[in-house]
Amino acid sequence: MARTTLDGVTKRFGDDIVAVDDLSLEIRDGEFLVLVGPSGCGKSTTLRTIAGLETVSEGEIRIDGRDVTDVKPKDRDIAMVFQNYALYPQKTVSGNMRFGLEMTTDLDDEEITRRVEEAAELLDITELLDRRPRALSGGQQQRVALGRAIVRNPAVFLMDEPLSNLDAKLRTQMRTELQELHGELEATTVYVTHDQTEAMTMGDRIAVLESGQLQQVGTPMEMYYEPANEFVATFIGSPSMNTLDATFDGEHLQLPGYTYELTEAQREALSADLGGDSVTLGVRPEDVVLADEPGPRTTEFVASIVEPMGSENVLHLRHEMGEIVATVSGGQRVREGDRVRVSLPVDHVHAFDGETGEAVFNRTRTEETAPGVVGTSTRSDGDTLADGAGETNTGDRP
Repeated sequence: MARTTLDGVTKRFGDDIVAVDDLSLEIRDGEFLVLVGPSGCGKSTTLRTIAGLETVSEGEIRIDGRDVTDVKPKDRDIAMVFQNYALYPQKTVSGNMRFGLEMTTDLDDEEITRRVEEAAELLDITELLDRRPRALSGGQQQRVALGRAIVRNPAVFLMDEPLSNLDAKLRTQMRTELQELHGELEATTVYVTHDQTEAMTMGDRIAVLESGQLQQVGTPMEMYYEPANEFVATFIGSPSMNTLDATFDGEHLQLPGYTYELTEAQREALSADLGGDSVTLGVRPEDVVLADEPGPRTTEFVASIVEPMGSENVLHLRHEMGEIVATVSGGQRVREGDRVRVSLPVDHVHAFDGETGEAVFNRTRTEETAPGVVGTSTRSDGDTLADGAGETNTGDRP
């Protein structure tokens, strides 16, 4: 078992900088957990405290129930993959993969060789074992860095933005390979990235950080459809969620030049949970609909920018209430300057407290089983992939 627990972890630099603020998080055995957030949010510092590369100012870190808060990195049974790969240029691929085992273990040469060859075969780099890093591409160097971690057979893998130095196509390929690798190893992995696309496609669960504080932890589907606050809602998803400032008059949402009609359940939620009358209305770009006819939740926008993407068009729409982005089918022809009638479907909108940013209600969440899918998927540990509260769900992907 390699369950990893952070209990009230705080990391300060000097007297004024709090990089990680009272973070409590449990990473399950065999889970692929992604720490995501903007630059400076504390995600890499969090990873380094787990590794023991940064001392903890307050709190406790446990791996498999053992308190490792003050344990040296080499004794924590972890392996870390760095952003810059950190390969020894004078050593061959084989030498780089062997070095950690030779320095920190009592394994004999035969066992080390066996581990290196098995990891190389797993990563498809067997033919590279005699090369030096300067003769490798970026993707090959990344595989070597992964191999160096794999041969240690650690309790926990820690990965600090390992794909950020690769080009876009190779990053997509390596994302897939990392997911397949995790499926084979079934090892507990903590992965840091600022790229929310990586987080959504790779993580069993995602932990979103901002200013050193945990904003929400849950499956990708929960983050997308049930964000806990406006920050999570706008950070997760690309293009990001549209937000419009409004006021709640007890019956409707009032926006400049527009009155938005609510359902009874939405009115009740706002009346019960809203701190004042300020509301942020949120709707994702793909939920914005171009309407054929006037309706109770439609109004006219002007298309200021049209970005053709092939299968879809990204529309930047302007109105007195503000600007929104809509993604529509590539077959829907809209030109810059066109007036378009837009609908914001009532079952697809979110509302956030205008003062605190906390979610008051989220969009209705519906799911369909794809044609040909039979039965229910389960994780290797037997947990059914089902929806639920953030801490109880694993494995969902949109």
